[in-house]
Amino acid sequence: MPPECQLFGTLGCHLCELAEAEIMPLVECGLLVELVDIADSQELFEAYSLSIPVLRRVDTGAELGWPFETEQVVAFLS
Repeated sequence: MPPECQLFGTLGCHLCELAEAEIMPLVECGLLVELVDIADSQELFEAYSLSIPVLRRVDTGAELGWPFETEQVVAFLS
């Protein structure tokens, strides 16, 4: 079973929409991804405002920054 992930982004972010579309085939295959809007937290906004979208593994805290392709996400989750 793949690890649970978070995708840090915000509404109206074109790159975030592209990242979400890139990981959607993996979600359809069972990957659990929580979409986290950094605008909801000052701490997250300060940490990620210049780097979103970022995919983060909940189990290890490892992060994969944009740009990424589906194959890179698969390798990141392995």
